[in-house]
Amino acid sequence: MQKKAAVIGAGIAGLASAIRLAHKGIETHVFEANHFPGGKINSRSVNGYRFDQGPSLLTCPEYLEDLYRLCGKDFSTFKMAELDLSFKYFFNDGTQIELGSDRKQVVAEIAGKLGENPEKVNNYLSKAEKNYLLISPLFIEKSLHRWTGLFGAKLVKALAHLPSYKLFSTMNDENSKAFKNERTVQIFNRFAQYNGSHPFKAPAMLNMISHLEINTPPYLPKNGMIQVTDALMELAKEQGVRFHFEEKVEEIRIRNKVITGIKTVQQEFECDFVVSNMDVSFTYERLMKNEYHPTKILNQEKSSSVLAFHWGIKKTFEQLHVHNMIFSDNDKGEFDDVFESKTISADPSFYLYISSKAIPQDAPLGCENWFVLINAPIESGQDWDKEIEEKRAFVISKMSHLLDEDITSLIETEITLDPRDIEQRYSGKQGSIYGNASNNRFSAFYRHPNYSKRVAGLYFVGVSVHPGGGIPLALNSAKIACDCLFKDFKILGH
Repeated sequence: MQKKAAVIGAGIAGLASAIRLAHKGIETHVFEANHFPGGKINSRSVNGYRFDQGPSLLTCPEYLEDLYRLCGKDFSTFKMAELDLSFKYFFNDGTQIELGSDRKQVVAEIAGKLGENPEKVNNYLSKAEKNYLLISPLFIEKSLHRWTGLFGAKLVKALAHLPSYKLFSTMNDENSKAFKNERTVQIFNRFAQYNGSHPFKAPAMLNMISHLEINTPPYLPKNGMIQVTDALMELAKEQGVRFHFEEKVEEIRIRNKVITGIKTVQQEFECDFVVSNMDVSFTYERLMKNEYHPTKILNQEKSSSVLAFHWGIKKTFEQLHVHNMIFSDNDKGEFDDVFESKTISADPSFYLYISSKAIPQDAPLGCENWFVLINAPIESGQDWDKEIEEKRAFVISKMSHLLDEDITSLIETEITLDPRDIEQRYSGKQGSIYGNASNNRFSAFYRHPNYSKRVAGLYFVGVSVHPGGGIPLALNSAKIACDCLFKDFKILGH
């Protein structure tokens, strides 16, 4: 008899899991509470402006290509937009740093404008690359909770370079040693935000994230980030995956520590396997109320959240690029506010993404679609309406000064997003974007595994479980979980 699986949530990890399950001949159903797929990777169009609602850049497209290859599809059909710069940074003293797609240019730019030793910059980037290439095959692409899959030459090689990972140092510790200019340190500290962490607490090993943006520049799909969701939906449908939108799952059914199915708002669905793409905390708290909860893991410090503005701007500005970062002068204080005071700094750094710079159809002629993103704490009773009002005024003032023009009257379309929305729309506990933060040296081992150790047939995917936050890691979580499932139930090639 054909096996059946229920995937809870149509985020990209859920979609990737569904593709892999269906490809093995398992009858696969995806249940999504929203009316749209993709989770945070969704799109909204208002008055001629199209806005990506979540992630705004794509790294490691090879993990997408892996799914195409699995389905016998040509990944060259997944077109990318052409970017002349990967990122542009703005500092309060007027310094502007433009990072291109050529590493030599990046080294020369940082050395020339920030006074760094070019050899040291190059060595830093080489170390980030080396660490990533050593670590990713083991700690990103494999389960950390099944050691039999880790043993081998790659593990020996990775462990041989253990001192270079600086496990007892923080990202900021190592960046401050590597660079003499505080603004260079700030640039490289920023990569902690990629998994919602504090660079003055997160382990130095995470500095390897810079490799994914500088040594291998980020990509932007030709139709925006929604293209990732659209592509995975197409692959899933071709594999025979069945979708149930606006059908919220209310309970995971378990009998004698074995999965028997799920209960939704509309039906009782019997199945052999359940793969949850829902935040792991809410999976336990809302769907498994009477089951054992791994409280030590679930009670870890949460990652940061976001406060975001999507603005339709009735003008174009040549000074701005697709990806822009506007820095404050108080790096540590800003992160302390988010993680300790649970507030947003009065003068925060913020990211500005303008996809219409590379995808003209994303905004009316002569206009731009701005996505302003501010690092924010998780929801804990703050007055978010007041925060929105104050930070809106701050960003308008800052950008008006930067562009030497009052942009207030140029905003003709506006959408806001705050931690309350993240929790309600995407089921991220307290608005956390990535589940647990990585603010201690053992954080990688505090993430929930991709399978249940107590319930047969139950698996977990997405940014709140191993290996962590971001599109590449979410896609890897699906591969790890499915590989565990196939091994556990001896499901061979289809």
